[in-house]
Amino acid sequence: MKPSTKEITVFAMLGAVMYASKILMELAPNIHLLGVFTVAFTVVYRQKALYPIYIYVLLNGLFSGFASWWVPYLYIWTVLWGMVMLLPKNLPKKIRPLVYMAVCASHGFLFGTLYAPAQAILFGMSFQGMVSWIIAGLPWDLMHGVSNFFCGILICPVISALRHAQQYTSG
Repeated sequence: MKPSTKEITVFAMLGAVMYASKILMELAPNIHLLGVFTVAFTVVYRQKALYPIYIYVLLNGLFSGFASWWVPYLYIWTVLWGMVMLLPKNLPKKIRPLVYMAVCASHGFLFGTLYAPAQAILFGMSFQGMVSWIIAGLPWDLMHGVSNFFCGILICPVISALRHAQQYTSG
C-alpha cells in the first residue's frame, strides 16, 4: 500500500482540494463535497484513498485547531470509506450513481450519531446524555443527509475525471 512519489503528490493535492472545498462551502451549514470526494477517492484508489482523506483531516486540525471537535474526524471519514469499500467493485453502470448517492447520504444522516460517542467520552456524558445530544442534532443530520444525496450527483463525474487523469498521466 506504499504510495509512489506521483501518488504522494496527487494525494496531497486531493486532500488540499477536500479542505479547500470545505472552506469554500462553510457558509452553507452541513452542505459540502467531503462525502463526494471520499466516495470518489475510495472507488478510484481503494485502500490508498485513506491518504487524501487523512491529509484533509490533518489540514483541518492544522488550520482550525486540534480541539475536541476534531477528534471524531479521526474515525468518522473512515466509516464512509469503509462503507464504500464494502460495495462490489463492479456495480452495474445504471445503478452506480444512485448507490453512491445513497451511501453518501446515509453517512450524512448518521453523522451526528457517529460523532456522538467521542463527544460522550470527551465530555463525560451518560448514555442518556449522548442520546439526547443525537436527538438534538437530528435536524442538522437531516439537512446533512439530504445535501449529501444531492451533492452525490457529482460522484460519478469526479470518478470519471480521476480515472481520466490517471490514464493521461500514466503514459
